Amino acid sequence: MSTARATSNKATFSRLHDAVNSGDAELIAKTIDEIVEPDVLFHAPVPMDATGAQALKQVWAVLLRAFPDIHVAVEDAIAEEDKVVFRNTVTGTHQGEFRGLPPTGKRVTYNEIFIVRFAGGRIAEIWGVVDVFSQMQQLGAIPT
Repeated sequence: MSTARATSNKATFSRLHDAVNSGDAELIAKTIDEIVEPDVLFHAPVPMDATGAQALKQVWAVLLRAFPDIHVAVEDAIAEEDKVVFRNTVTGTHQGEFRGLPPTGKRVTYNEIFIVRFAGGRIAEIWGVVDVFSQMQQLGAIPT
């Protein structure tokens, strides 16, 4: 196992977290272009027709419109070989349309776990598990 490679991959994905937490859609898109393969395989709950890096950009555009103050806190980052696993806590205030819901002004906190596979120093594949149930429950779309 190459510890240097694992450390480098972790640092690369951390660049995306830094961009996301800037709240700057252009910086997020630019960072995605720099570190994500255009045809990245994206396995996550994304309700859209786009694929690859374009899907990832659209996900963040939607999230930023819905939660302009979105913040992703990395709770754990584990790197081994060509994969990095991140366990995150996401917070934000619902100020724009999201999954058909008009803005509620409610603050949400939910968890997500992503496994990211790297190839040639770039993100080639992403698996994501997002606690959408908790998210929607907090927004009032699902009864508690």
